[in-house]
Amino acid sequence: MNTFKVSYLASLCAAILTVTACSELPIDSKQVASVAHAEHASEQHLFALNQVSLSASPFLHAQQTNVRYLLALHPDQLLAPYLREAGLTPKAPNYGNWENTGLDGHIGGHYLSALSLAWAATGDEELKQRLDYMLSELNRAQQATGGYLGGIPNGDEMWQQIENGEIKADLFSLNDRWVPLYNIDKIFHGLRDAYNVAGSSQAKHMLFKLGEWFLATTAKLTDEQVQQMLYSEHGGLNDVFADMYVISDDERYLKLARQFSHNIIIEPLLHTEDKLTGLHANTQIPKIIGMLKVANASDDKAWQQGADFFWKTVSQERSVSIGGNSVREHFHDKSDFTPMVEDVEGPETCNTYNMMKLSKLLFLKTADTRYLDYYERATYNHILSSQHPEHGGLVYFTSMRPGHYRMYSSVQDSMWCCVGSGIENHSKYGELIYSNTGKDLWVNLFIPSTLNWQQQGLQITQDSQFPDDTKVSLTVNRLSEGQSSESVIHIRKPSWQQGELRFTLNGKAVTASEKDGYYSISHAWQSGDKLAFELAPKLYTEQLPDGQDYYSVMYGPVVMATKVQAFANEQLSFVADNSRMGHIAAGPTCPPEALPIMLSEPAQFVADLTRKPGQALAFIADKNVAIAKQGIGQTERTELIPFFRLHDSRYQVYWPQQSKAEFTQFVADAKAAEQAKEQLRLLTVDHITPGEQQPEVEHSFKGEGTRAGVNNGHHWRDATGWFEYQLRNPNKNAAALRIRYFIGDVNRHFSIILNGEKLAAVSLPVGNPSDEFYTIDYPLTEAMKQSEMLTLRFTANPDSVAGGIYGIRLINEQ
Repeated sequence: MNTFKVSYLASLCAAILTVTACSELPIDSKQVASVAHAEHASEQHLFALNQVSLSASPFLHAQQTNVRYLLALHPDQLLAPYLREAGLTPKAPNYGNWENTGLDGHIGGHYLSALSLAWAATGDEELKQRLDYMLSELNRAQQATGGYLGGIPNGDEMWQQIENGEIKADLFSLNDRWVPLYNIDKIFHGLRDAYNVAGSSQAKHMLFKLGEWFLATTAKLTDEQVQQMLYSEHGGLNDVFADMYVISDDERYLKLARQFSHNIIIEPLLHTEDKLTGLHANTQIPKIIGMLKVANASDDKAWQQGADFFWKTVSQERSVSIGGNSVREHFHDKSDFTPMVEDVEGPETCNTYNMMKLSKLLFLKTADTRYLDYYERATYNHILSSQHPEHGGLVYFTSMRPGHYRMYSSVQDSMWCCVGSGIENHSKYGELIYSNTGKDLWVNLFIPSTLNWQQQGLQITQDSQFPDDTKVSLTVNRLSEGQSSESVIHIRKPSWQQGELRFTLNGKAVTASEKDGYYSISHAWQSGDKLAFELAPKLYTEQLPDGQDYYSVMYGPVVMATKVQAFANEQLSFVADNSRMGHIAAGPTCPPEALPIMLSEPAQFVADLTRKPGQALAFIADKNVAIAKQGIGQTERTELIPFFRLHDSRYQVYWPQQSKAEFTQFVADAKAAEQAKEQLRLLTVDHITPGEQQPEVEHSFKGEGTRAGVNNGHHWRDATGWFEYQLRNPNKNAAALRIRYFIGDVNRHFSIILNGEKLAAVSLPVGNPSDEFYTIDYPLTEAMKQSEMLTLRFTANPDSVAGGIYGIRLINEQ
């Protein structure tokens, strides 16, 4: 065993023993040490969640709301897929939605993690009892299978195919199952967290029993076959395998972690190349978390640097003001953020959940406050805003389109991926408020809380009502009698701070040294010592990353947003039903004439804002604001509040900015564009974007010899065999099938077959197209028009290719 591994395990064991002695809860080893390296004194260690208790704040409210959501879920329904696949009789029917349409059991894995985190954060024994019951029932299922544990429908057959080397991988399917590697990744992570966070020895036993099964199942696969499997979304399997290596010191898991790292994604990062445009965003982020963990476990500097490059390009070049990224789940061209302000499917919460994990690991490794800047912004603006403060519903897409809105999950009906990650999010607010490097304490975030630092015999209480109030204080108390020794408290200097921080200790000014983004105060701390300071957040605008004239208003790290009224007496539903795509806010888009427009230069706009009287943070904009429907000469009085407090409403995070001279033409152009989109919407019966996950899953994609990709931001699919979808025609009003092609695809010959009948024999290119991307309409037969469900298949001629198909739209006769 190398020196790095020895020191790594020694520090991890010491931390676990210390915290267990104090609280009977082992510290989260991944939070504390997954990036530890004994040679670097600057590396940070986190405290266990049960050492940090939140005080009254939006974060405590969110944590408590999430506990109620967790306890409202029915364990037996979450367990049903696992028992079914083990040949046992479930005690209740499994949940619907994504839980019975192919991704059965994925929420169950998240639920283990969420219960573990929530119990560690709150000490609520009902959560522990719920966790123990889940583990007991899952253990019963695992005993019946001899090691396997999963809810994947007919999983036995699929895993036997994999073991035999029969691999059929597509972007979001593997051997005709919906992302089964992603699915089983969730139970791996859930068992890991039940051990690392909640201290369950049963969970550890089950984790490694599942690990042995996975090792045996994949033992005969070549590296090439594994990489073929990884073409399908697979979560962060390399992440959990690296953790299993650290826990067990079993080299097989480090080998497995490296083997299940996706080389086609990693290789460009090693050469600082951004090849992310068009890729499914959240498929990639967990891979890089695992890449970093593998690098840290094996001291691989190149992989560490590659993971850091990924973080930089996503967080600094591909993210918007709330900290989120992607449109319709995919990375768009980073030089063109137009889709971000036009599409209703904006940043996905899962992406930010994972980017925060990556940021935390990089901060622990380097102590660089850039990672904290991102983590803080994402915490306030995306994660905190993604939970409804009353019923606890969780958000999938947070649209950045001005004037749109969000959908919240229904606790019994919505089983999306962002519900799975969402039930974890709101128990982790305490994880990075504080860190330590031995005797030194580092205060990273300004969230009211109490730290019980048993190792140093200290209790530190942080009082803060930021962002409503800027005063912060740290009160120190000793947990035991005895002479104090001098130690250092380091206070982060946030990037949004105006000027220097000034400190008082027990009411008297005290000098602090400043280095590497922190102020440091050394003192022999006594009970009752109070260190106080006041933040000075900058009020500023932040432009859309590609330089377009859209601006977010920022107060320090907090995005300020405004409500939008699109239509008089509009009644929107904000809580999803149980439909497959219920997470999408699919209502009408806001007409441009209803949006508030910034009519001055951004700096002047900010200078004209006035703080609204009262304790809660809010600003009034009553100068240089126009709404077209009110008339060009009218000034609209608009209130801006923290985005995390804006719910059940249309909203505006990014303000369009125009001069008064440009405003009239802007509105005319925007109205014309909206009218064209509305006409297309009215014309559409059903549509698919080939190569994108949600549209393909929703339309029951199948295929043989097929592949998908991205051409200059446009998704496509083709096949040397065939591929098909199910199109819906519920009102029997479809008249034609509109297919989108690319002018560069030539000498490709295939058939379009609808409900078993040949609709068209196609030779590409069709006609003499003048546009790079062009559409062809194929009229339906009368029999096809009368079908409520249409099976659409593209079949390649011998020695040719079907496609590429860049868009499929079933249209009516309007």
